[in-house]
Amino acid sequence: MMNSEARGYHGIDVGGTKIELVSYIEQGHDLKEVHRERIATPCVDFVEFLDAIQALLVRADAVLGMRAAVGIGLPGITDSESGRQLSSNVPALNGRLVVSSLKEALQRPIAVGNDCQCFALSEAQGGAADGMPSMFGAIIGTGAGGGYCLDGRLLRGSNGVAGEWGHWPLAPSLLAPYALPLYECPCGRRGCLERYVSGPGMSQLHRHFGGGDETPLSIVAHAQSGSATAAKTLEVHVDLLGHALASLVMTLDPHVVVLGGGLSQLAHLYQQLPGAVRRHLFAGVRTPPILPPAFGDAGGARGAALLARQNSTASSNDN
Repeated sequence: MMNSEARGYHGIDVGGTKIELVSYIEQGHDLKEVHRERIATPCVDFVEFLDAIQALLVRADAVLGMRAAVGIGLPGITDSESGRQLSSNVPALNGRLVVSSLKEALQRPIAVGNDCQCFALSEAQGGAADGMPSMFGAIIGTGAGGGYCLDGRLLRGSNGVAGEWGHWPLAPSLLAPYALPLYECPCGRRGCLERYVSGPGMSQLHRHFGGGDETPLSIVAHAQSGSATAAKTLEVHVDLLGHALASLVMTLDPHVVVLGGGLSQLAHLYQQLPGAVRRHLFAGVRTPPILPPAFGDAGGARGAALLARQNSTASSNDN
């Protein structure tokens, strides 16, 4: 049990395959991790999803010895008019009043943000982009999304969707050279970037080029073992991802890009992406450094905890 005088925060990162809770205690301006638990995401049943969050918090509160503030990073966006969640990666949340349901179920104040934006905030404050005037956190995992920070401050935009590059359309100029179809996206559109550059997107590219049903890690392993099909998949994936990040550079001009999500663990991306981005930029435009995350898979949870601390501080100042 932690010191009752210490301030504690729980950060919960909800992804398409896992929910991760990380608990912290405040040490000056820093957060010290004291507890971590990861479970599979209940993707179909909403009640099961709410129960899973509650069970995680009961165990985490017991570790901290306090009923700590909670921040939650959710996938997708919250409709500003209806309050309903639009989530293509966790069907159980789609169309649900997730935020209000969580507040009712948990019976405590919570701070809620986009999971990708939470990742960016974490890397901007004490992470790989700490101290940078601007940064873009690009998550490439089950889906593709991100967040943009200026001077360590997250910019969410009018609709809260700033950084949703995964649902930009793939450039038509890249479809023809690789004979790529316009894949349907669960968001209701066709040709969204995440259908090509995410983890499942890479696997889909591999099938398109004649490969089997492989994971990104196995595709990389087969390429290293001499598979021409796997090598072709990685070549095209890097080119598509390079074009996407070049578009981000031309739009936001970040000083640094930090990768997150499962594909951020692939070493070849840091070797090949700078050149791939450069090929799609205007002459004279510098490619920003492309860095691995400082906090690994816990970045989203840490960012959610930072939101909880920010929310708690703002509430204290209002009193």
